[in-house]
Amino acid sequence: MTAGKIQFAENEGTYVLKFVGDVRLTLCSTLDTFLDKMFAQPDFKSVIVDLTETEGIDSTSLGLLAKLSIQAKKKLGLVPTVVSTNEDITRILLSMGFDQVFILVREQAHPSQSLQEVPVEECSEESAKQKVLDAHKVLMSLNEKNRQAFKDLVKSLECDG
Repeated sequence: MTAGKIQFAENEGTYVLKFVGDVRLTLCSTLDTFLDKMFAQPDFKSVIVDLTETEGIDSTSLGLLAKLSIQAKKKLGLVPTVVSTNEDITRILLSMGFDQVFILVREQAHPSQSLQEVPVEECSEESAKQKVLDAHKVLMSLNEKNRQAFKDLVKSLECDG
């Protein structure tokens, strides 16, 4: 698998976030910081998450995407769009209940405009652990199946703190 990276483009307040390769915990600080900056932009209107070149994605990254959707709904009343043409990735999204918090599109409409890579941000072990914990709590809030799937992990992380 290709090492993961996150790319973005912005046009008149609409952001495109593209996940390329294997998107894992190592990018959690990068993604979290970028989302905070994106939501802080006064002209922010909408976001599309492009997973068409995503080879793998872990539950921490999925939790951050769920957080993105919840914040977009709360701040702007909008439901973000996720584009996934990879059946394996789409199956993961559906199993996590993402069809309840995103508009899922299964074909790519047109290539994104020129994308810039989001600079990778280093993350301390303690910060990474907190992000993993927070991301999984968000996933648990989506549905009962997720709550059951992640309750032991969350309990273990909380006990280690």
